[in-house]
Amino acid sequence: MAANKFSIVISGWPAVGKTTIAAKLAEEFGLVMYNGGDILKMLAAEKGYFTGRDDWWDTAEAKKFMQERKSDPSFDKKVDKKLAEIVRKGGAVITSYTLPWLVQGEESLIKIWLRGSSENRAKRMANRDDISFAEAKKIIALRDKENKKIYHRLYGFRFGEDLTVFDYVLNTDKLPLDSLIEISKLIVRRQIGG
Repeated sequence: MAANKFSIVISGWPAVGKTTIAAKLAEEFGLVMYNGGDILKMLAAEKGYFTGRDDWWDTAEAKKFMQERKSDPSFDKKVDKKLAEIVRKGGAVITSYTLPWLVQGEESLIKIWLRGSSENRAKRMANRDDISFAEAKKIIALRDKENKKIYHRLYGFRFGEDLTVFDYVLNTDKLPLDSLIEISKLIVRRQIGG
């Protein structure tokens, strides 16, 4: 696999560490980082939503957008189409809930699933977004349920259940983040022959 032609897709439940690991891989391997949520946020902004806050996904306005999104599958499909084009060009690391199931048979694509308990993800979200653990737990439960529903309705796959599309599965409950980053770097190095 040519070093500049490969792409990486990192998937997993909300607040499992996807963005953190993706950013470190992008830095290490000179890749451009993309986030499906960021592209979805851009579409929300185009529709007049104010998306300037870092924790926007957890606001009442985002919940309103999510309701609108549920009734119009074109939002997600536009994001996924754009991300699939990017991943096929190479030179990218993308965090995405859907791409691993939608982009099949790409030799130059490394797919990593990050697994983590709802408890640990809630702790991570509470620290990251400066909210209570109880509030984070509610948000995690809601987002997990919504993601499963949305992607099953849109594409027919069972998000978080069928992991056969992934090359690697890492359990974020078992190791600290710095170790997971080093393991991810090692996986990519070995995969690209470096």
